[in-house]
Amino acid sequence: MNDTEQSRALGRITVLDLTRVRAGPTCVRQLGDWGANVIKIEARVTDSKDAAQADFSGRHEADFQNLHRNKRSITLDLKHSDGVAILKRMAQHADVLVENFRPDVKHRLGIDYETLAKVNPRIIYASISGFGEDGPYKDRPGVDQIAQGMSGLMSVTGEPGRGPMRVGTALADLSAGLFAALGILVALYERESSGKGQWVQSSLLHSQIFMLDFQAARYTMSGEVAKQAGNGHPTGVPTGTYQASDGYVNIAPTPPMWRRFCNAIDRDDLADHAEYATAQLRRSRRKELDELIGNITRKMDCATLIERMNAAGIPCGPVYSIDQTFSDPGVRHLGVTQSVASKALGTISLLSQPVKLSRTPAEITSAAPEVGEHTDEILAEFGYAAEQVAKFRASGAV
Repeated sequence: MNDTEQSRALGRITVLDLTRVRAGPTCVRQLGDWGANVIKIEARVTDSKDAAQADFSGRHEADFQNLHRNKRSITLDLKHSDGVAILKRMAQHADVLVENFRPDVKHRLGIDYETLAKVNPRIIYASISGFGEDGPYKDRPGVDQIAQGMSGLMSVTGEPGRGPMRVGTALADLSAGLFAALGILVALYERESSGKGQWVQSSLLHSQIFMLDFQAARYTMSGEVAKQAGNGHPTGVPTGTYQASDGYVNIAPTPPMWRRFCNAIDRDDLADHAEYATAQLRRSRRKELDELIGNITRKMDCATLIERMNAAGIPCGPVYSIDQTFSDPGVRHLGVTQSVASKALGTISLLSQPVKLSRTPAEITSAAPEVGEHTDEILAEFGYAAEQVAKFRASGAV
């Protein structure tokens, strides 16, 4: 633990975390960072060659630490009758359960929503899947890259003519987790009036399609199938990444900014040029206009371009490597990282929440737990005596 006070926003909410890999832990992290009592339920170490294998990274590596902070850990064997009985007792007193098994697994284990809702009608049960809890693809294994491809995202990412391109981060996983967290919070709020829990569902595929946003709307409204545009904006020209003498910058003038943009690059003559005078003309001549602008920007350094554009009220910024991002003074001012003490690793720096609340801000108060680190204390909190815990250990239930 560090000296930071835990957020009080969700302090009265208990969350049972059965998630693995990325989408599920992303969801639970949103709750834990705002103070929820998160109990991470894990397989016993002897059940696997590597307790963190299902999460794709070692327990003490950056990815695991970033996803599983602000949690306590208990080990349960959910194939053991006593393990299931313990989970049901915990569910009886919990507010939220989050899982991202394949849809059939929870039914096979007897821990599905319908079963646990009989134990606790107020429970919010969240399921995150690859393709939905039912339908023709429900039994398929789902991972981020498959969802990126099926959603159409890869077809609009990358440069024209160079084939589909995966986005450089797990966008389908992250969005499915974030939407599940949003659904949980909505369900918790609704429960205040109804007194009833419900089943919250999100999927990688649906979430990623939703994240297509205006590209998808162009199709649903008019049948337009968007294509790859590289670093250029699909509709706005000029908007894109331009080479300077010492790097690259992004410049994004909206159509009303065209004249100011021309002035900022010392080419007032382009403002009323017959071939570029309207947004439609500029779109039709994207390639030649980008080449023209690129010939100008290559004669200036990044700092000059950024200063000129921002002075003119035109969106412009550098294209950073990740190390440059974290050393930027504006980024540092945002407080994008927070330090926390880890028993195994010492002081580590993790990503902070990008949403700020004035009275109950999100806080990172503990590093990711060791596997089963809190088993005894958690079982005690749910009413198990020490001798019962000893029997569970002897039988392999915990």
